Amino acid sequence: MLQAQYVRNLNCNYERILLEKKPEENRYQYCIVTRGGIKRLLPCSLRYINGQAYLYYDISSTQSIMQLYSGRSVGREWVRDLLWSMKQVQRELERFLLDDGNLIWHPEHIFQDLEKKDFSFLYIPYYEGDDGFQALLDYLVERIDYDDDKLVECVYLMHEQFEEIGKPYLQERIFEDARRLDEAPDVEAWEKPAQSVGNRAAGSAGSRAAGESREEARIRKGSAERKQGPVMAEALGDKESGSEEGPDMDPGLLSEEKSKKGIRYFFENRKKKLKEEREALENRNRELTAGYAVAEDSLYSSYSPMAAEESEEEEEELGRTMYFEEKAKEQHVYRLYDQDGRSVCALERDSMLIGKKKGETDCVLTDGSVSRLHARITKEEDEFYLEDLNSTNGTFKNGLRLQPYEKRKLMEEDEIRFGKVMLTFR
Repeated sequence: MLQAQYVRNLNCNYERILLEKKPEENRYQYCIVTRGGIKRLLPCSLRYINGQAYLYYDISSTQSIMQLYSGRSVGREWVRDLLWSMKQVQRELERFLLDDGNLIWHPEHIFQDLEKKDFSFLYIPYYEGDDGFQALLDYLVERIDYDDDKLVECVYLMHEQFEEIGKPYLQERIFEDARRLDEAPDVEAWEKPAQSVGNRAAGSAGSRAAGESREEARIRKGSAERKQGPVMAEALGDKESGSEEGPDMDPGLLSEEKSKKGIRYFFENRKKKLKEEREALENRNRELTAGYAVAEDSLYSSYSPMAAEESEEEEEELGRTMYFEEKAKEQHVYRLYDQDGRSVCALERDSMLIGKKKGETDCVLTDGSVSRLHARITKEEDEFYLEDLNSTNGTFKNGLRLQPYEKRKLMEEDEIRFGKVMLTFR
């Protein structure tokens, strides 16, 4: 597992990765990556601190997609742009004779420039651990727009195909499946990639090439089977087998049909889950905003004249008991106030984005020192936490600067500074 930290040095923000062993910095991959200039890769430098080696990746003016879309859904265009960027970075690595197996696909380590909308990826020379692609697919499954049926079908298909094929799926078929998302921004970007040359840089081109040829043959075979599926279904339409899984059923068609059933199953379950969450939230809001009474069951099921007479006499002696409707207790709404005591925003949601980009943030601060997505305040078990979102000019709590993506608990009357904007939490 990667040991990553977010730090600030001079005027730049970095994600730094601790290397498990001392790197051979004169080897090809270290020389090329630290030199820089490779499109779609985060700028990288090798540094030594207290005898330990770190790779520093410059993430200034970018946001981790894990943080950027926390609690928000992503649409078809965004997913298509991400896949297109993945294709581009693979072609760049091929051009520089770098092994694309060293790319990290985990969403925590993929960054996006909010102004240019470009994606940047993290490359670790001679990396032997998990590349995180499964985590990226899981991330997409959780965050895609479930009102877009075509997007849902495409993402679930990718998820199932990767589980079946594994890493060779990243070489070609994923981009074939991505064509389901309408036309790509650049048709040339989706053409068949050349043979991977990662191991040529490591000096084992011959053995790697043979393995890749077998994988490509298997991928082409699987693609041909999928294309034959509808044709075989039409040819089998007149047979009276009565069973979809009979001996005359084409394996390619059967596999595709099972895949579609799996996609529909996950799709319907996800929509059902979202509907239940919305209904539960609506019910909770109704309970909080309106008083309600619960009818109590009687302790006696039969009527007694004597008991009724005694009850009337007791009521005359003590007075009639009045019923008061129970109302929900009003919860204090915390706010951010400026130095003149004016309310800037109310923290009424579990997660509030703060920045100067209208339409993307919940609390808009128009000062030039504030980043587009500057910080976030989250509510966790009735406690509020402040988190810096890799801002350029920093987020401060009572004068102390937060590291990028660091979270600190807020207390009443805490002073918070976003760039040059000073606010008070109370």
